[in-house]
Amino acid sequence: MEIVLVFEKNKNIKVRSMKYMYLIFCFLISTSFSINAQEIVSPNKKIKVIVSLKEFNKKPYGQVYFKILYKNKLEYIEVMPNSPMGIYRKDQQFTNNLKFVGESKIQEINQKYEMISGKRKLCSNLGTEKVFKYVNSNNKPLNIAFRVYNDGVAFRYEFTEKTDSINITDESTTYVFPPATNRWLQAYTESYEDFFPFSDTGKSDKDKQEWGFPALFKINNNPVWVLISEANISKNNCAAKLNNATNPNEYKVSYASPRDNFKQTGVKTNLPWSSQWHTLIIGQLSDIVESTLITDVSEPNTLTETNWIKPGAVSWIYWAYNHGSKDYQKVTAYTDLAVEMNWPYLLIDWEWDAMSNGGNITDAANYAKSKGIKPMIWYNSGTSWLEPTPVDRLLTAEKRAEEFAWLNKIGIYGIKVDFFAGDQQDMMKYCIAILKDAAKYKLMVNFHGATVPRGWARTYPNLMTTEAVYGAEWYNNKPVLTSKAAVHNTTLPFTRNVIGSMDYTPVTFSNSQHPHITSYAHELALSVVFESGFQHFADRPEAYKSLPTEPKEFLKNVPVSWDNTKLLDGFPGEKIIIARKKGNQWYLGGLNGKDELQTLKINFDFLDVGNFKLKLIKDGLDDKSFAVEVIKVKKGDVLNIECLPRGGFVAVLEKLSTMKN
Repeated sequence: MEIVLVFEKNKNIKVRSMKYMYLIFCFLISTSFSINAQEIVSPNKKIKVIVSLKEFNKKPYGQVYFKILYKNKLEYIEVMPNSPMGIYRKDQQFTNNLKFVGESKIQEINQKYEMISGKRKLCSNLGTEKVFKYVNSNNKPLNIAFRVYNDGVAFRYEFTEKTDSINITDESTTYVFPPATNRWLQAYTESYEDFFPFSDTGKSDKDKQEWGFPALFKINNNPVWVLISEANISKNNCAAKLNNATNPNEYKVSYASPRDNFKQTGVKTNLPWSSQWHTLIIGQLSDIVESTLITDVSEPNTLTETNWIKPGAVSWIYWAYNHGSKDYQKVTAYTDLAVEMNWPYLLIDWEWDAMSNGGNITDAANYAKSKGIKPMIWYNSGTSWLEPTPVDRLLTAEKRAEEFAWLNKIGIYGIKVDFFAGDQQDMMKYCIAILKDAAKYKLMVNFHGATVPRGWARTYPNLMTTEAVYGAEWYNNKPVLTSKAAVHNTTLPFTRNVIGSMDYTPVTFSNSQHPHITSYAHELALSVVFESGFQHFADRPEAYKSLPTEPKEFLKNVPVSWDNTKLLDGFPGEKIIIARKKGNQWYLGGLNGKDELQTLKINFDFLDVGNFKLKLIKDGLDDKSFAVEVIKVKKGDVLNIECLPRGGFVAVLEKLSTMKN
């Protein structure tokens, strides 16, 4: 008789007699045994997390694992197999030496909150929380808190004892996926400016198998997607990245590496302490795109007064004229553009401290204000690339106080801070300090050359947007975006832009140093498809002024913050149709990511009952022209739109009964 035992990781053990089977069974019991398996289920019962402790010859000590199940129709399917957990401190570890000592009662998380910018105004932090309590072999406590939401899972580590000066060095947290899982990952760079190429192997063409957040996975042939990131980083945290060098299907969380003058590894802090929330958005693609999990788990708004924080469109000089901000005449031309296009803001970029040709920065600010435009200016963070100026004006609290007071005096409304030196704890502290101090002077903030959004837009709502994207600025630097833009633009809504505002600097019709081959309608659609609290429109004044009436009027009125967002159709790298609501109007944006004709189909099931007027601006006869249609639609209708290769469309929907005669 031959018996086959099947254990984890598809390891089959063939046993040819009952005697040997019994001996092997006794051996397995003595070396590995799973205890304390607990379940946590989302409020809608779709997502289930199972947490267990596995002992390895160290009874009663072992390692904590978690697995995630997703209910597809009537049965649960495994999204993530048993994945190890743990964390390292310099003085000791909390990995395979943990003992379960208790758990909290299940607690319902139910908070309503409002965002000033972002994909949705009214948000709901609704989930189920349970805290598991462990001690390591030195009897030092560790808590692991899990929250399970209708659209995902979040967990974090908590040290509850009181101790001074602890160095938390790394984690053993690992996300395990089945082989052949589809994935869209960005090779890790400190600026997060790279592509998200498709892979089913997990192997990189880079030297290191390191990946940045967010990371998108599709589970084999199942209709379940997972987007991994992190949120609620405080001054007592560093940011993390993923590494799958050991196994291409196992992604270990690794803390930021030392760099330049910032040599610290991990986190230095006093206890008690909590890690960042590790987040996994889970579900259909619409669940991924529409999720607010990153801000849900982040700390609430810390500002008592926020009526001075106003999202808006921005006239931006740098893309077309890299050194234009030191030319007063060019700055005034972009101010005049903002007036004509009904955009409330002007961004004066680097080298404004060397402005000449008729005026200086104070003159430029006064000119903008005289035209009803609110000026904002650029700063070098002083931590990384130190050549662009102005530099070293924000590095200390004293310098920030002096500089921000001066900005208030000359009438500046916001700052763009660029060139940060990575994801270390020092950089997290610095970013948060800038946000806090800027708020004291009612200054809005845009981070460039910085880490990806990690929930700060909720905690510090004067953070309007963050770069951390391979955006239109790269048409200035390398030719690669020319051929990759359409695929890239239809991948970002499922990856980078899910986790927070994204300063791509979109909607360019003319060319910079390197041309683009996306259609004009594709470029116009980026104003809706990409969400950013400050939407920097980057092209030359003459490019916008020469637009036909309909697209020009569209750009004059398109919002940049939204009441609601819905994914209507899409697939990473191929296509996207997104609908965003502002007041009584829906704005639709569609992109063709392919180098061939493609029909994009709008299903109007998301509408309320009634008749709606749809004004559609789509590809014309060629990629540099538009076609305009006005159509009456209602809930349940379907509209097919023929898009050129790398084409697109925008549309505005308004209920007929609410329209003015």
